[in-house]
Amino acid sequence: MIWLTLFTLYALLVGMLYQIPTWMQRLYRGVTWRRVTHGERVVYLTFDDGCIPQVTPAILDVLGKYGVKATFFMVGENIQKYPQLYARVVAEGHRVGNHTYHHCKGSKCSTEQYMRDVDACEQAIMQNNPHRLFRPPYGKMKPSQKRAVLARGYEIVLWDVLTHDYNSRYTPERMLKIVQKYTRDGSIINFHDSLKSAQRTIDVLPQVIEWLQAEGYAIQTL
Repeated sequence: MIWLTLFTLYALLVGMLYQIPTWMQRLYRGVTWRRVTHGERVVYLTFDDGCIPQVTPAILDVLGKYGVKATFFMVGENIQKYPQLYARVVAEGHRVGNHTYHHCKGSKCSTEQYMRDVDACEQAIMQNNPHRLFRPPYGKMKPSQKRAVLARGYEIVLWDVLTHDYNSRYTPERMLKIVQKYTRDGSIINFHDSLKSAQRTIDVLPQVIEWLQAEGYAIQTL
């Protein structure tokens, strides 16, 4: 009985690494973890930290091959460094959300500093964030920062399926299994558009898209 209890606890903790439990989502209110569209099987692919020339073009090529649109939560500094690449993301019909200007870690700065960074990123995005999507770097922010972002009219979007593509211990095969096990209607799947995740993301993305389409999921932008 003890071993069974320990195994159950272990399984719960492992599951929390990849999919945020519903009870935790309810504790962190005012945030979108999953977007259910009744009557449809819809999921959302999201990419954090871009845009960068070493990774973003390859991601766009894969998405274009499969006719899929995604949502990119971009760092404002990268948008201004690579305006042509940013323009390509927008021209190809993908959504762009705010990920702060310097990829700010909320715990390391004041709410005033944090919001200046949010505003600077929004200026870089300009008209291409009509519904004002925001994702905090690292998926974390202070309560005061959350309130300030919501007061600006943003929808704060997190995720309910985490691929761990940024972790070198996770192979594309392992990442695919995570998606297959935890994806459900309305899932927001988290990838990264960064040097840290680069090849793993590019390798697994076609497999993820093919599996989602075979399962009858429509892949849409947020």
